[in-house]
Amino acid sequence: MKILHLDNNHPLLLERLAEAGFNNEEDYTSSKEEIEKDIRKYNGIVIRSRFKIDKQFIDAAKNLKFIARVGAGLESIDIDYAESKNIHLIAAPEGNRNAVGEHALGMLLSLFNNLNKANTEVKNGQWNREANRGTELDGKTVGLIGYGNMGKAFAKKLQGFDCTVLCYDIKDDVGDKHATQVSLKTLQEMADVLSLHTPWTPLTDKMIDADFINNFSKPFWFINTARGKSVVTSDLVSALENGKILGAGLDVLEYEKLSFESLFADKDMPQPLQQLLQLENVLLSPHIAGWTVESRIKLAETIVEKILDKFKELTK
Repeated sequence: MKILHLDNNHPLLLERLAEAGFNNEEDYTSSKEEIEKDIRKYNGIVIRSRFKIDKQFIDAAKNLKFIARVGAGLESIDIDYAESKNIHLIAAPEGNRNAVGEHALGMLLSLFNNLNKANTEVKNGQWNREANRGTELDGKTVGLIGYGNMGKAFAKKLQGFDCTVLCYDIKDDVGDKHATQVSLKTLQEMADVLSLHTPWTPLTDKMIDADFINNFSKPFWFINTARGKSVVTSDLVSALENGKILGAGLDVLEYEKLSFESLFADKDMPQPLQQLLQLENVLLSPHIAGWTVESRIKLAETIVEKILDKFKELTK
């Protein structure tokens, strides 16, 4: 079986696949159009997010048995069309869920304690203690939307802070000892913090808008380590300015085209983004919540295991 690797990953991925008898080829620079000319030669591809795997690409991949994405989501793939061609789709949310949970917790604690703002001020010679008085997580209610791998990892990290953790999910019976599953209405009535852990789908596209935000009973803090396109940035900015949202920790932004693509590639920066960048109660990171030294290894290990399991299943 020949596998084409379209993105650079941890070396153990290539090593372990080679040890299992797979033929690995790497192409990290060719355009999508160039790769489409030869993709029929391969039985599997391993990707991150270099370009979209669309109908045209899939039609050219006559012998493709699987697509493995070294990451949590599959939104860069035309899932329905790939599955209609009996192409198996593999993702690895288990590989970076711990990293995402830690990042979300770090963002929340930083916002509660004004660490980013205080750090900047002290470095500029300002010793503003009262203006940087913190808020404690103890006793707060944290609401999670989406309770899969990432949501569960974050909920686990919150244990020991003596806070209440609620979760809302489109699936039934996903709550556990770390989070109580409730309706969306109940979550919006009770939450002091909202953390998003959903994939980008038609259901979650632009989900966090003005109406959604205003349905919360209390002002709240917002954490998004999921997908930027689930949030309407202009509505988020308005809520941050009027105090409905007390602060936001954003690892992802609406204006990303694909994961890890440069946010500032376009010359004309959208006005809502310009406004967001000026707000002191906003903490930003460049889509790195799941991007740790350890998760790079775990993601590779998870993908290898899933490819080997799928190969065994296909050859029975």
